[in-house]
Amino acid sequence: MLHPHTELKFIRKEIGYGVVATRCIPKGTITWVMDALDRKFNQQDIEALGPEYWEIIDKYTFRNADGNYILCWDHARFVNHSFRPTCITTAYDFELAVKDIYPGQELTNDYGTLNVCEPFYCLPEKESPRKIVMPDDLLANHEEWDRQLISAFKHFHKVDQPLISFDSSRILVGKAKMI
Repeated sequence: MLHPHTELKFIRKEIGYGVVATRCIPKGTITWVMDALDRKFNQQDIEALGPEYWEIIDKYTFRNADGNYILCWDHARFVNHSFRPTCITTAYDFELAVKDIYPGQELTNDYGTLNVCEPFYCLPEKESPRKIVMPDDLLANHEEWDRQLISAFKHFHKVDQPLISFDSSRILVGKAKMI
């Protein structure tokens, strides 16, 4: 489930649609959590769907740590990539704002955190030398992403967390108590 203070908006021709904040979402806020309506597919499920679905699966899903493909039921599937993301995926099936996200600003994620199978080129970004998302980006960049997450987690209990009750596994609540 995507944070309630967001909306789907046309960004620009090269990108298409994206998700933007409608109010300030402070650093340390859960911006997305896997909930009961998100759909999980393993490789066998995808093959059973047939090739007419593969392009949709490729475009709108991400792979979790178990290698399953996750299709978000809400606008979360429109969160765009950035090498300087506003949100970072954690190991606990939720994403965290790693900086304050202001009204009108896009919620973005570095797709390198999403277990991609094939490398792909991205639009160039100021302040980032990276141009390609690689399957091994998690290994190559985890220290930087962990540093940003640790910094964001310091704000976790200081900000409103409207999505915390949607953690169907209750892992999130348990981890939050330890922070």
